[in-house]
Amino acid sequence: MVEIGDKQTILKRLFRVQEAAQYLGLAPRTLYNRIAPKSKQPFPVRFKKQGKVILFEKKDLDEYVDNLPYADN
Repeated sequence: MVEIGDKQTILKRLFRVQEAAQYLGLAPRTLYNRIAPKSKQPFPVRFKKQGKVILFEKKDLDEYVDNLPYADN
């Protein structure tokens, strides 16, 4: 938990598909397409399910971004 002034904010650990896509700068449809069972280009981050809700852990998304290659200039 982080305190901001006199308010407390709970840091999110799990993101739904919409939130994960926004966090990564992707369209939600792109993420849905890449986590589909028969995707030709599967998303490399594993997800969890709670009922029918797909959830991504923030640490896994951060690790994915950290391992993306830099563009050669």
